[in-house]
Formats: sequence, C-alpha cells, structure tokens
Amino acid sequence: MTDPEVPGKDVELHDFPESEAEAAAYIDGDDDARNLNEVTAIGPLPFGMNPASIITDGGVKEYSAPATYEEKSEQLQVQHAGNRAPAPPSERAAELSDVTVENEPKEALVKPGKEEQKKIPYWLLLTRYSTAGEKALMLVGLVAATGAGVILPLMTIIFGDLTTSFGIMSLAEIPKSPAMLDQFTKDVNATTLKFIWLGIAMFVATYIYMATWLYTSENISHRIREAYLQSILRQNIGYFDAAGSGGGAVSTRIITDTQLVQDGIGEKFPMFFMNLACFVAGFAVAFSHSWKLTLVLMCCIPLIGGCAAVIGKFAGKYTRQGLAEYAVAGDVAEESFASIRTVAAFMSADKLAVKYSAFLDRAEKAGIKKQMVIGAGWGTIQLVIYCTYALAFYYGGRLRNSGEVAVGDVMTVFFSVLIGAFALAGTSSEVTAFSFAIGAGSGLFAAIDRRPPIDSKSSEGYVPTGVTGQIAVSNVKFRYPSRPEVVILHDMTLDIKPGSTCALVGSSGSGKSTIIQLLERFYDPEHGTIHLDGQDITKINVSWLRRQIGYVTQEPVLFKGSLWENIADGLLGTPDEKLSKEEKMPKIVEAAKFANAHNFIMALPQGYDTLIGERGLLLSGGQKQRIAIARAIVKDPKILLLDEATSALDTESEKLVQEALDRASQGRTTIVIAHRLSTIRNADQIVVMDQGKIIETGNHDSLVAKEGGFYRRLVEAQQISAKKAADDNKTNTDLEKRVDPDAPLTTDESPDKPATLKRSPSRPKSIHSVRSTRSRKSRLSVKGKTGAAESGRVFWRTMKMNKPEAHLIALGIFGAIVTGITQPVFAILFGKIILALSSPNGDTNFWAGMFLIIGAVNFVCMFGKFSFFGISGEKLTTRLRDKSFRSIMRQEIAWFDLENHSVGALTSNLSNRAQEVQNMSGQIVGNLLELAASILGAAVVALATGWKLGLVVLACLPLLVAANKLRMDLIRKGNLATKAYYELSAQVACEAVGAMRTVAALTKEDQVSARYHHDLEEPLKIGHRNAWGNTVIYAASQTISFLINALTFWYGGKLIKNGIAPGVVGSVGEMNIESFFTVFMAVTFASQASGRVFSMMPDVGKAKDSAHDILDLIARQPTIDAWSKEGKHIEKANMQGLVEFRDTHFVYPNRPTIKVLQGLNLTVKPGQFVALVGPSGCGKSTTVGLLERFYDVTGGHVTIDGIDLAGLNIADLRSIISLVGQEPNLYDMTIKDNIWFGLETEPSEAEIIQAAKDANIHDFIVSLPDGYNTSLGGKGAQLSGGQKQRIAIARALIRKPKILLLDEATSALDATSEKVVQAALDQAAKGRTTIAIAHRLSTIKNADVIYVFKDGRIAEQGTHDHLIGLRGLYYQLVVQQDLSGTN
Repeated sequence: MTDPEVPGKDVELHDFPESEAEAAAYIDGDDDARNLNEVTAIGPLPFGMNPASIITDGGVKEYSAPATYEEKSEQLQVQHAGNRAPAPPSERAAELSDVTVENEPKEALVKPGKEEQKKIPYWLLLTRYSTAGEKALMLVGLVAATGAGVILPLMTIIFGDLTTSFGIMSLAEIPKSPAMLDQFTKDVNATTLKFIWLGIAMFVATYIYMATWLYTSENISHRIREAYLQSILRQNIGYFDAAGSGGGAVSTRIITDTQLVQDGIGEKFPMFFMNLACFVAGFAVAFSHSWKLTLVLMCCIPLIGGCAAVIGKFAGKYTRQGLAEYAVAGDVAEESFASIRTVAAFMSADKLAVKYSAFLDRAEKAGIKKQMVIGAGWGTIQLVIYCTYALAFYYGGRLRNSGEVAVGDVMTVFFSVLIGAFALAGTSSEVTAFSFAIGAGSGLFAAIDRRPPIDSKSSEGYVPTGVTGQIAVSNVKFRYPSRPEVVILHDMTLDIKPGSTCALVGSSGSGKSTIIQLLERFYDPEHGTIHLDGQDITKINVSWLRRQIGYVTQEPVLFKGSLWENIADGLLGTPDEKLSKEEKMPKIVEAAKFANAHNFIMALPQGYDTLIGERGLLLSGGQKQRIAIARAIVKDPKILLLDEATSALDTESEKLVQEALDRASQGRTTIVIAHRLSTIRNADQIVVMDQGKIIETGNHDSLVAKEGGFYRRLVEAQQISAKKAADDNKTNTDLEKRVDPDAPLTTDESPDKPATLKRSPSRPKSIHSVRSTRSRKSRLSVKGKTGAAESGRVFWRTMKMNKPEAHLIALGIFGAIVTGITQPVFAILFGKIILALSSPNGDTNFWAGMFLIIGAVNFVCMFGKFSFFGISGEKLTTRLRDKSFRSIMRQEIAWFDLENHSVGALTSNLSNRAQEVQNMSGQIVGNLLELAASILGAAVVALATGWKLGLVVLACLPLLVAANKLRMDLIRKGNLATKAYYELSAQVACEAVGAMRTVAALTKEDQVSARYHHDLEEPLKIGHRNAWGNTVIYAASQTISFLINALTFWYGGKLIKNGIAPGVVGSVGEMNIESFFTVFMAVTFASQASGRVFSMMPDVGKAKDSAHDILDLIARQPTIDAWSKEGKHIEKANMQGLVEFRDTHFVYPNRPTIKVLQGLNLTVKPGQFVALVGPSGCGKSTTVGLLERFYDVTGGHVTIDGIDLAGLNIADLRSIISLVGQEPNLYDMTIKDNIWFGLETEPSEAEIIQAAKDANIHDFIVSLPDGYNTSLGGKGAQLSGGQKQRIAIARALIRKPKILLLDEATSALDATSEKVVQAALDQAAKGRTTIAIAHRLSTIKNADVIYVFKDGRIAEQGTHDHLIGLRGLYYQLVVQQDLSGTN
C-alpha cells in the first residue's frame, strides 16, 4: 500500500486566497490537471503505486496545459487582468492628437522587456542568484533525490521474491518441512526489515532533497523578485510606453512569473532526477530478471506517450481558444462595470449581456471539444494500460511454463517496467515546469539586464553645484518611441529666464506636456538640445536633475500611506531625507500651509498621520492636488513644473489651489500648462503652441491685443465678464471668508463627532482597490462559512441550474460508478492471475484475456465520465457566467459603491467563481460515487476474501490518510501564507509602476525598493520554515506506506504459514497467495480512493463557497430594479420635461451621516436650459443621479411632469433622459455601434449620421478609412478627449431625449476642443429641457436659469446678469474666472 492521495499540483497551492492569485493555474494545476487527478488508478502497481503516484508529488502531467511559456503567461495575464490598476491620466505616455490618433493601430499588450527577451539556459536560473553554500545544498539534494528514485525499483525485487515464496507456500501439493517453514518465516521477517529500512531511507532522502531545494528556491526567487523590481524602476519611461500594460504587467510578472521560476527551480528539479533515477533503475532491474519480457512490455511506452501527446496537442489548442474567448468576455465585463452609470442611464445592460454571452458561447464550444478529447485520450490510455497487463501476464505465463522465469521474476519485471515507464512519463511534468521557468526567467532576466538609455540609477553625468533656473530649448524635434510616425515637436526653440513664469497653452497634442517630460528627462530629444543654466541636460546626472524640479500634474498621484509620508516624498534625495519624522515635520507643516492644505489636514482626527488609502482615494481632488503641491515645494526646488494642476477642480477649490501655486512660483522658474486661461494671465511669458510649433509668444495683455490671434480666440472662447457694475465694490467681506470646499466631503456633519475621512461614492473606484488588506483577510476566511445543511441546499440549487443536462449527468454518473467498481474487480483478477502463475498448470491465458475486457469497459466508462460531465460542466459555467453578469448589471448603483464591489473584484469573481462552480455540476457527485463504489467494493472484497488481513490493513488506513491530510494542510497553509504576502508586496510594485512618471520625478525608486524588500522578509521566513519544518511531515508521509507494506507482508506471511502441517501433502494455511494479493490490492484501492477524497476537498470547498455567492447574487433583488416592469408607464411623446425638486433630502447609502441635499427646491421648466454651479460636494452631481434614479431620495420628492420618480417605471423614465458626463464612456465597438448604444433597435444610417452632425463629429468620422465602422478599441482609446466627448453627445442625441443632462461635459478639455464640443452642446440643448453642471462658467452664462448650490440647498438663482448684480456667491465665482482683467 502507498500514499492514498494522488499527489498533484492541487496539493501545493490549492487554496490561493485571492482570485488573481488563483490565476497561477500552473501551480494550482488548473482545471484540466484537476480532471486528470480525478482519474482512478490506471491499474494497480505494487504497494498501491498507481501511475499518477509514480509521477511523484510533482503532480499529474497537465496534458491540456499550454505548451509554451508564452501561452501559459498569456493565460495567467488573462486571469490576472481583472485586478490591474490603470495608470492615472497624468501617467499616460503621450498626448493624443485629434489629427493623427485616429489612424493608429490598436495598442497590443506587450509585456515589459518582451521585445528584448532571449531564452536563457536553465542552469542560469539555478546559479545566477545562488551562493556557493546554496549550490552545495542543491548538489546534496540531487544525490538524495537519486537515492529516492532507486528505492521504488528496489522494492519490486523484494516484491518478486516474496511473491515466489508466497506462491511456493500456497501450493498444496508440495509438502513443507519444518525447516522449510522456519526458513519461510525468516525470509518474511528479513524482507519486512528491508521494507522498514527502505522506508527510513526514503524518509531521509525525501527530506534532504525537498528541504534543500525548497530552501534554495525560496532564496533565489526572493533575490530575483528584488532584482526585477529594482531594474524595472530604473527603466526609462519609453520602456513603459512600449509595454503598454505598465503596473498590471509588472504586477503579473512579479507574482506569477517569479512563482513559475520558483516552481521550476524548486522541488521539481530533484523530482526530475528522482524520476530519471527511477527510470534507469527500474529498467535495469527488469532487464536483469528477464530481458525478453522487458522488451515485450516496452511496447506500451510509445503508445502511452503518443496518447499523451495527442491529448496535449488538441486539449491545449481548445484550452487556448476558450481562454481567448473568456479574455474578450472579461474585457466586456470590465468595460461594463467600470461604466455602470452610463450603462444604467442608457438602459444598455441587455445589449452588453448579449455581447458577453456571445463570447461565452464560443468558449463553451471550445471547452466541450477539450473535454471530449480528454475523455477519449484517457479512455485510450486506460485501454493501453490494461492491454499491457494482459500482454505481460500472457507472455509471462509462457516464459514461466518454459522454465525461463519464476512467478516472482514476472512480477518484478512487470512492475519495474511500469514504474520506470511512468517515472519517465512523470518527467514531462517537470520538463513543463522547466520550460515555463525558462520562459518566465528569460523575460525577468531580460528586464534585469536591460540598461536604459536614460538611467535614473546611474552615477554618471555632471553634477552642478547649484541651479539658477535658466532654461533654453533649442531646435528640438521629438517623437514618442511608441508612435514614431507622429512628430510631436517641430524644431522647438524657447528661452525661459530664471525665476520667471512661462505658461504653455494650445490644443491637445500640440506638445505642451511633452516639453515638461523632456525637461524631466523622461525622454531625450530626437534632435536639438535643452539646456539648464547653459548645460545640456543630457550631460547632467539624471537623479540630480530631477531632484531640482518640483512637478505637479492634473491628476496628482499619491501613494498608500499617511499624509505626512506623502509630503515627505518630496524630500527624497535631499539632505533632509535622512532626518527623523520629528525633524521633518516642521518642513512638512510649512509646505502644507504654503499649499493651503494645513487646515483641512488638521481637521482630521489623525492629522498628518491620517492614512489616505491606495492612490489617495480617501481624498477629494482639491485635497490631493494641494498635497501634491506641498510635496513639490517641500524641498524648495528651483524649477517648478505645473501640468494642468487645476483643470479638473471646481472654482472654489481651484482658487485655493491656484493661490498656493502662485505663491509657490515666486522666486522659482515655473512652467505652467493650463486650459483655464484665467489661471495663467499673470504669467511673465505665455507661449501659444499648435501642432508642435510655437505660433505666438508674449504676455496676456499683448496677446489679447493681437487682432485675430490664436490666443485671443482662446480667451474669447472662455470669456466671461463680471461687468463694470461690480467695479465699485471689488471686495465683499462675506465672500472673502475662506471656506475649504472639500471639508464637507471629509467631515461628519454631526458637530459632536470628529472629522473622519470618507470616500465619495460618486468618485470612480480604483480597479485595484479590491486588493485591500481587509478584502484579503475576508477572502482567507471564506471557507467554512456555510454549514452542512446549507452546503446541501447550495448543491441542490446548483444542480437545478444544470437540469437541462440531467441526462448527460446521469450517463456520467453511470460511467463513474462502473469505473469505481472495476477496481475491486481488478483486485480479484489480480489474485487469480498470481495464483495461475504460481501453479504449475495455471491457465494464465484466460485471466489475461479478462484484463482486456476490463480495459474495454474502462475505455467506454472513462470516456463517458469525462465527456458527459465535461459537457454539463461547460454548459453550467456558461449559464452561471451569463446569469451572474446579468444580475450584476441589474443591481442598483449604490451596490457598486461598496468597496468589495469594485470593478476588479466583480470582474475577477465573475470569472473565477463560475469556473470553480463548474465542478458542482454532476462531476463532484460522479467522483464521489466512483470513490464510494471503489471503497465499498474494495472493503467487501477484502473482508470476504481474508477478513483477518483485511481488518489489520484497513485499521492502518486512517493513519495513512491522516498523515497525508496533515501533509496537504501544512503545504497548503504554508503556500497560502506566502502567496498572501507576495500579493500584498506586489501592490507596492503595481502602485509604483502604475505611477512611474511620479516615481521617477520624485526619485522614489530606492524607497520603493526598500519597502518591497521589507514586505518580502516575512514570506521568506515562512518559506524557510516550510522548507525545514513542514518537509518532515511530508517525508514521514512517504515513509508510512513502507511501514504499512511491511506489516501487511509480515502478517500475510503468518496467515499463509498458519495451519500448514509440516510434511503433509495438501496442507494449506489460513490464506494462500490468491487471497493475500486479492486483499492487498483491494485495500490498496481503498487507500487510494480515500486519499483522492481528501485531495478533492479543496475543490469541493471552493466550489461550494463560490456557488453560494453566485446563487445569492442571482437571487438578489435590487432596491432600484431597472429591469422591473412595475411602475407607471409613460409615453415619451406625451412628456413635456418639467423637472421639480421639492424639499429634497438625500444621503448616500454608504455615508448615512453626511447629508448631501438638505431641503433642495428647484424647478426646470420644459425647454429651459438650467445650469447648476457651486463647489465640490454641494450636491450638483447628486441631482443628476436622482433624476436618473440611480438613488432614491431620503426625503421630499423629485418629479417629472408632476409624476414622482419613485412611482415611474425606471426603463420608461430613463428613455426620456440622456446623460453626457465629464468622462465619456465609450466601448470596444464601432463608432456606429457606440452612437446607437442607448437604443433597443438599430436606427437607420441617416439617423446615425444626423446625430453625428448634430454633435459636430460627422466630418471627423467620414475622414477615417473605415468611417462609421471604425473600431474604437477598449474605452474608446483610439480617440482624443474631444472626439470621444462628441461621440458621447451623438449617443445622447440619437435617443431624442426630452431631458438632457450635462455633467461637466467640457471641464477636462483644452480650449479648442471645448469650443467645438460646447457648440455641439448648445445645439443639442435647443428644444429640450437641459440641466448642465459646469465649473467653467463661460459655458453656462447664457442659461435661462442658474442655480447656485451651497451645502445641499439653493443659495442663489437667476440669470447670469441678475446674479452678477447680487454680488453674491456667483459673483465671486465669476470674478475668479474673469479673463478681462477687471476684478
């Protein structure tokens, strides 16, 4: 008897805590490997060594796994992608030009460094990052592994000798003398001791090779992880432009690729040696006992190899096809969840569900083909194996009859060949691991060895003693490396005086941000030079240069940690970096005060120690911007670069931030990029750019005075005058009171409660936010959340969903039961054939023929089991994914505001949970029934044949099972812990690389590396404990089977001897050789089946929990059900568009203590153009959400044409409303499909064209090669901001809405794009009720009514002229944005 478990990869990492981590399917064994692991023993080997076990604990070969690292890595990236954190807009590589971007091809996903990847030799993985001591340990481990490999073939010799002895003692016609009986006892005792010694040797050898190689692989992979991140952080920005995936790809590599390397250089390598040694020793033993029989049996090797190759080729092909379809389906899901408000507003969930389902159907077809191939392949292998049994016993009988061999020789040769053959086959699992490790290591080493053209870690370059700030740009030509066909700068020449402020203005794609990136040396010019204080910056040390510059972007990137730590990042590379926190704080506080951030920081309970969450998610836009300014100026830089630092802020926030920037600019050379021209009118020099060229320069007054000038036209586009009426009162005491507009967003309304950081539900969540520690811990505790009764209910509910495939499941169950019954039947036949070989006149031909029959039955049943369960499982997976997607899309918006329902979590769970539940189809039932049939049948056969031996050996079974379960638990828990830590540490890498420009600008590379090093210390310690401690249990479990074998043969020998009368012919013992081997093999099957039950438990547990979550999701009824038919139905043609808010109160469900609307009253008459203005957090955007009925009011009423929205049918309500938001969400469809996205049926081409014309986008579309059939790529990535916004307007207009909602539709656009888009919006607003939210007041000055919000109420209302005359809040906002210079 042996290990009852069929060891496989699922033993190693089966309970990976995170869904992304479960993407490491190679370590997990993926679904196909699990299927292979479920195959019942392919016929018994001695001591229960079925071929799956002989492959050793390296696991069953993944016949359907990808054949190459590239394919495997693609699979890992697909499953890992749901958790990638997208780089913030400020980190994007290059500006998109309205002129050129539409002709660009879709960006391909290229992993960092892949373009430089060359395959490395395997030995380099072992030696490059190992010490001399570790190399010695690895050598010792290889010697031990070789010894372990020789042990199994040696057992066959013992087995053969005992078989011969047992056979002689079982022959009744041979009298046994007392001396013969005594010798038999001595032989059995001696052989029993040999088993024990072999067991001890196996324990020592296994412990040595496992411990040494696990230890060294932990150390090597630890160093590779650190070296890889350090190298990535030193790369030039162009490297990440080519990579495309940035933080996501690096995160995937640092998690999965390093794990693939560790797996390939860990225990797999000594196991490979062990298998080779087992192969050589097995055939050496076989040839030494009978070369003829050995040669005959070798014919099975190519047949099995051929079957495996066919399975691998076709199953791998269909696996990749299915993964590709699931990947595209995942993209659809991610796009849908990320833009759920747009989907809900346009009632397009069903359209996206149909698109999603189409990819699922294609994946299902590929999956069914895969399952059929696996079923046929494994059925054929079963048939070949049983045919080999038949041939061995047939030819062995002939050789026995001719006197060439004894029965023991036949057994020794037979099992030695099978052990050797399957050991050789087992090496394919290790070779696959080596291949993946080489592929992964090649990419990692290519990145590690890459020396970037702009090396932030290099000590080379001139280091000036000081900086004055003289900047000279001379004849600079530049193209981004990722877009070499587009020239961004054309012979640019520009001089900036020390201490002056230079503003860059112009349309998107004109090269403004490019100049700043060249100054930071993110790139080098293709031609020309940039000088700092007369020195070419390419000759200056890169790190020194960046430390002289303060850099603030439109979307400031903050890092996970406290407020003071984020500001202190600005001190990196300065002498103050090494100061203690107490010594740094005065500088930090001073910088915060300078940036107008100190007051809101001190309003928080923890003050500067407040944790701000990943990417500063717990701060508002204005707060983040001010922290970024404080970070930029804390080191007192001589040069300050401001790239759209205030464009996305409301007017009040902008004023506070702009004042901070104005103060920060004093005494420094400052370069400002701005779309809001009011922020740069006091600049010393304004440079107007267009298409990479300077077309105008001067100050504000001189450029405005230029008749027909470009800058003057930009100013006129944004012009809004506060009128002379206000000149006599430039100050208003009430208005000069400074109120931080962000305070309501972060403080509790209750005066009795301290201020706390809150997260705005309206702010989009980071995709990566699911990776919070809390989420991680909750995932670790998922198992066991449902009791036995609940598990039964979950199972039956799942089976009901599989009801259409009930006939297939029934056939699969039948095949599984028959497959299970053949095992105890095999034990009976095995005893018969042994007796026949031991008897002088035994008929081996008949019993050999019986093995052919079992083989044929197993072929049919195995094929049926895999195929029928596979088909039902694939259909269940499709059904669950489809229903889950539709259910998610049905939920109310507040459900998506919850942290554990972030885009990454939903996308990942949608894929992983359905895959896990696939086993909850009939497969688990079938496997359990197969195992039950095998265990029950084996126990009956054993007890009926020889109850004494059966009871003794069955009594040992719990010990064997317990030992292996303990081993599984220890290994799984160890890997679970290390994987959780590796996931957490990978966040550091992902966050840093996702914000690489900010990291580079701050010279934060060393700090990130140090933090990553610290985060890796704990998993390294756990890995060491696992290597030296848990391996003892692993080795002991290998030894127990030898000890039980020793007991079995010792007690079996006693029973064979007992009752034999010395010298009496016909005298027999309590057992003979037939009954002994029947009991032995039957109990062997029982042990294997019991082990398989435990090996399946992780899958069962995950499937149960995932099924519970999915079924709850599907059953959940949203509080606001957009798919419901209930509610008052309305006809669009009869609606006028009268909107009223009457004493409306509202709080967001996940922020119940913060009152957003407090008695709001406003009226929008049919056809009116109404504007809503006010600071952030005052409730403007909330009104849009309430009108769309994303949320329900908590008090008061919202009505349309006098009908309360709560009583209206939601679909009808949303059919009369169209929404255009600040960030237009477009989809991976054609332009035409995006335009009619919000309609149930496709409109005529004329209607689509008219909507495009109304949106001022038609001319651009027809200029494209494919016109309206042009694919936009994911999220409309192929278009500029202005183009996307106009398509979004066309999408809104084609619905012919009665009410048009414009939520900051132009705030992020440059002046030129804004003018075009605003013209389209003005046209769109005609003849319909329009509600516009705007921060740029020039866009709404012609509104019929302007409502000014404050603290959730209307503070002022009226026309532009009326509100100016009031000299109130609106007047102050206008003055702040006034470009006329008359304050």
